[in-house]
Amino acid sequence: MTPHIGQRITRQFDALSAQEQRVASFILDHFDDLAVYSAADLARLTGVSKSTVSRLFKRLGFESYRSVKDHARQLRNLGVPLVIDANAMQDEAGVPFQRHLQREQDNLQRCLNSISHQDFSALVESLDKARHLVVIGFRNSYPLALHFRQQLIQARCQVSVVPQPNQSLAEEIVDLSEQDVVVLFGFRRRPSAFAELVNALGRSPAKVALIADPTAVNFASQVAWFFETPLESLSAFDSYATANSLICLLANGVLHRRLADGRERISAISDIYADLSELESSIMSVDWNTQ
Repeated sequence: MTPHIGQRITRQFDALSAQEQRVASFILDHFDDLAVYSAADLARLTGVSKSTVSRLFKRLGFESYRSVKDHARQLRNLGVPLVIDANAMQDEAGVPFQRHLQREQDNLQRCLNSISHQDFSALVESLDKARHLVVIGFRNSYPLALHFRQQLIQARCQVSVVPQPNQSLAEEIVDLSEQDVVVLFGFRRRPSAFAELVNALGRSPAKVALIADPTAVNFASQVAWFFETPLESLSAFDSYATANSLICLLANGVLHRRLADGRERISAISDIYADLSELESSIMSVDWNTQ
């Protein structure tokens, strides 16, 4: 990706005029709201002329302020938390509940509509039968990997999240076999080595499932399953509600494939919770015979 506007300002700041620096400093201080302001707003708020604002943007490599706004929207699509619409958190009632609900429903509908019954069933079967499940996630994807592992480990053994803190990946994937399955979470703003990891996993005999937002579609041909999971929200921060819903659906699918063994395992785990006093006392052992 070419340098974003903040990087361009930082590199050229010392060469800018005093008035241009005033505008540049304002942009850096209000970077998250960049797409909200007009060129006239920037001129008024920084006490310079509109021609100074236009001159600054041209020095930074933008033909017009429209191209700056397009640039900001591209950054948002890549996961940079920028506010695009200043009124995004308002609706007729003064709170965004209904618009937020609609956006979440749209995301979930898009996700589920893009997954075929055959692909879903094949992945669930592989998650059930695999010798070892390896779950990988970095940055924003790491909590999802942890949560998926926590769900699956209730129903079956041999589920691990890698790498462990301050550890490397090579030792964790070197022994992968055709009996193993890797679930890779790859949501946007991925680490720079993500492509190399996908290539390495592709060379392994294990089956790989990639759960990611649409910006990872170029990796789809390198994995056995690619489940596209939208993150769009009303404003700057991504929503992972759909990703968590998909995790729930997959984990329930695995449990229901091995219901008797899964119930027995959950019951045994609950007993150990009680033995170790790991959970509050209101958590009781479950009698599956009544379920």
